[in-house]
Amino acid sequence: MQAQLETLSGLERRLNIVLPMADIDAQVVERLKRVARTAKIQGFRPGKAPVKVVEMSYGAQVREEVLGEQVQQNFYRAVSEQKLRVAGYPRFESVSNEGHADLFKFAATFEVYPEVKIGELADKEIEKPVTPVSDAEVGKTIEILRKQRTRFNRVEREAADGDRVIIDFKGTVDGVAFDGGASENFPFVIGQGQMLADFENGVKGMKEDETRDINVAFPDEYHSKELAGKQAVFAITVKNVAEAQLPEIDGEFAKQLGVEDGDVEKMRVEIKKNIEREVKRRLAARTKENVMQALLDATEIELPKALVELEVGRLMEQGRQDLAQRGINAKEMPLPAELFAKQAERRVALGLILAEVVKSNELDAKPEQIEAMIKEFAESYEQPEDVLKWYYESPDRLEGPTSMVLEENVVAFVLGKAKVAEKDVAFDELMGNNA
Repeated sequence: MQAQLETLSGLERRLNIVLPMADIDAQVVERLKRVARTAKIQGFRPGKAPVKVVEMSYGAQVREEVLGEQVQQNFYRAVSEQKLRVAGYPRFESVSNEGHADLFKFAATFEVYPEVKIGELADKEIEKPVTPVSDAEVGKTIEILRKQRTRFNRVEREAADGDRVIIDFKGTVDGVAFDGGASENFPFVIGQGQMLADFENGVKGMKEDETRDINVAFPDEYHSKELAGKQAVFAITVKNVAEAQLPEIDGEFAKQLGVEDGDVEKMRVEIKKNIEREVKRRLAARTKENVMQALLDATEIELPKALVELEVGRLMEQGRQDLAQRGINAKEMPLPAELFAKQAERRVALGLILAEVVKSNELDAKPEQIEAMIKEFAESYEQPEDVLKWYYESPDRLEGPTSMVLEENVVAFVLGKAKVAEKDVAFDELMGNNA
């Protein structure tokens, strides 16, 4: 084998490889002999046909198989000898052997992984969010849990803010009904913004079995272009008015939250532990994002187009699966590749940068770190030991925790190099609460 390497541009390379045709012919003959042992050829008993006869039926197929194997084997042999790291899949093409019938020539065009040099981190300032968890946050969380368990009791009075109403309605614009403008036994809670303000204000003050026509102005920016900026009339019949009743913070409430003996104080302790665990997770995610951005900002890197294209493909497939889970046919809503290009570039860049940081600074995940990560996962389960056992039953299941430990190691390393600025983040902001 002869191999000549060319640099085309940036990360793109081409290997020109020459093989003796005699070696290929010899392998074709050996392969045909093996095929002849079991080949069924008309006029001959199985395995008794001469090789020349077998070649007439199988020669082209066998030669194609041998050539394909030789291309693959010799390409990766040349790559190994040249100490190249191939990114993505190579593109093979045959090269004319005019005047050299005794040679087989082919070329492989591909990209190589870039050399990654992490920039200076000491002058980077990384924001590290901090959110304390106090009894006030526990109280807010308990109120959210109470609202999630709200019961509605029928009342014989006018509907007011916070009440749940069940209505029949039919809307018209200029006397003509429109799609989506009618429903029966439709429930909503007044004051939560589920309906347009004119609609909610019109229902407010109505009693059970009362019927009323309500004028509703659709805003100019309404999602339905057919209705945007138009006036509609809704004929509404109230079928039920129910008042919200929050559960008391008592033993029964504690049992609903999994505290078997109904101990309210124990419930508060458990809630605080869960909050602290979730706050820790969200703060770590924000800090990690800031660290990753700092690494991206500090490192100039050329990305292999092949890796970006592969990542775009993965993201598109994830998008299709997400649409399918929402009941949307991806064929009816095509996903253009450019929609995922920036995200794919960022993910590829981070993957290359993180790999270099881990390798250069010996940040590989240690067994005890992986075990500690799994134990942390298991804390929120009733049988933590079963969770631990499940992960260690198969090496594949350890890939997720291992990747997370690697990221934690990188975050800790970068924070140790850069300037860290702690920033207080309000609990409600961090948790996305409106309570």
